[in-house]
Amino acid sequence: MKTAEDKLILGGHEFTSRFILGSGKFSLELVKACIEKADAQIITLALRRANEGGLANILDYIPENVTLLPNTSGARTAEEAVRIARLSREVGCGDFVKIEVVHDSKYLLPDNYETIKATEILAKEGFVVMPYMYPDLNVARALVDAGAACVMPLGAPIGSNKGLSTKEFIQILIDEIEIPVIVDAGIGRPSQACEAMEMGADAVMANTAIATAGDVPMMAEAFKKAIEAGRNAYLSGLGRTMERGGSASSPLTGFLQD
Repeated sequence: MKTAEDKLILGGHEFTSRFILGSGKFSLELVKACIEKADAQIITLALRRANEGGLANILDYIPENVTLLPNTSGARTAEEAVRIARLSREVGCGDFVKIEVVHDSKYLLPDNYETIKATEILAKEGFVVMPYMYPDLNVARALVDAGAACVMPLGAPIGSNKGLSTKEFIQILIDEIEIPVIVDAGIGRPSQACEAMEMGADAVMANTAIATAGDVPMMAEAFKKAIEAGRNAYLSGLGRTMERGGSASSPLTGFLQD
């Protein structure tokens, strides 16, 4: 069962929530409400959104006790990602950074090799680096060696809401990598987030599934509950699965004609 000691640890920082909330597609007036409904302790922030002229500053909508996770959205190379990360620190967003290096405009798949380069540079500069990556065991191991605080494999292409298309590869990372595995991108339903947690993922990040829901705060709360349920199921130990036949839940002897 889940206990008070069941914490997500990233770069020496402790969190009791395993739901990371993306803010990219939200209308600003809903961000604070969603954080409250989701009990999220980490929220992503695209640096450009905090500085767009004519828009309310997103930082005004995020409670002070929530950890900001600036991302390097828009970076096409390691060099660009490093520049964005350093800028986020300069403007007071802290030491956490989600590395996104994407130069494929059609599928928005991460460039794993440029991601490794950026991770190594920023980890040496004291950043808590959380790299978005395509689930590949060799790349995950390289990211561990580069100093990543976790790995964030995609479940499906960004914004697709298709769920765990890469499930088998994510399971390999969960089984083989010692640092936290946080499923990121493509999760479309609370049930899919629950499944990821049942697999042993350490956390789930969601954005589009919540932002495009009919009732955004309600969906945020649904994700929170699903992630908690999946974590509890994983910790309790899932029941066995039979390949063939059935197994009665109650004895079939000692009643009626017996």
